[in-house]
Amino acid sequence: MRYSTDVIPFRVSFRAGISLFEQIVYAAKKAMVSGQMRPGDAFPSVRALSRELKINPNTAHKVVAHLLNEGLLESRPGIGTVVAELPDSTKKERTQLLGHEIEELVVEAKRLGIEREQMLEAIDAHWRRLSGDRQKRGDGGGGE
Repeated sequence: MRYSTDVIPFRVSFRAGISLFEQIVYAAKKAMVSGQMRPGDAFPSVRALSRELKINPNTAHKVVAHLLNEGLLESRPGIGTVVAELPDSTKKERTQLLGHEIEELVVEAKRLGIEREQMLEAIDAHWRRLSGDRQKRGDGGGGE
């Protein structure tokens, strides 16, 4: 099932085998890094998340609390919860945060028999898609 409403400013495609919490956190982060949600934008309340995504209020609270703890959301008195400015950090610090995820990706790619170059091309394509850059580097065309 896919959820996206006027109240929920990001899309969630629920998939079996992955916790609802993880899927919603991922969808929210994706919306933030892709620019779909910008710093200062209102984030849905626990009640709105629960109602619109048809999830348990405890799960919705856990999602909001997790994003607050990660510094991706901030609570503003009288306004509510909003998308936070991303904190400044060094390139090395940011890359280290993804160490575990990168290792999982490499292990899974090797398991599937995907060559390094194919993996880099796939990552590049996803990077461009999330950045809104449709043109392929170097050739000026859009052939993917």
